[in-house]
Amino acid sequence: MLGSAPKTFASNNATVLKETIAINKIEVRGNVELYISDATTDQVKVYNKYYSESALVQSKNGVLRIASYTNEKLIVWVSSTDLRSVSVFDNSTVQSFGNLSKIEFNVDLHDHAEANLNLDAFVANLTVKDNAKAVMSGSAQELTLNRDIQSAVKSSAFAVNHLYEPRPSLAATISSRVVGI
Repeated sequence: MLGSAPKTFASNNATVLKETIAINKIEVRGNVELYISDATTDQVKVYNKYYSESALVQSKNGVLRIASYTNEKLIVWVSSTDLRSVSVFDNSTVQSFGNLSKIEFNVDLHDHAEANLNLDAFVANLTVKDNAKAVMSGSAQELTLNRDIQSAVKSSAFAVNHLYEPRPSLAATISSRVVGI
């Protein structure tokens, strides 16, 4: 578990988490509003009293796990020098704060998760499942897009040189009943 020190930024009361190790991957579950940005040092700021709201913010082996299941969204801002992957589940959202510049970046969205990212990457992998939504801007040399039919991806402001998009598979039930004989 990470230690904390309260800070005040403008009128927002934030907790800056100490002992943050290099963050390469972020996993978000529940009802979280996550902002991510590139930086020269890794830092995690939590803008709620997460410790009194039964929320989890934990960093281990380069993976930052954030979870909150309260009605009010837990707001977290993560600055990282080498973030490579974000996985978002449930009703959580992830948003870039400024432009993200990456060699390779993976975004994995499930359930009703949403992403709004401004990304410049050499290789980007975007997985959008269930009823998740993604809004992408920026560019990528290569984009692999895996999505379900019911998911939504808006990428009109996202320039891609090479797009790889496997077609979603359809599940259908075939009746064993014979009709019309």
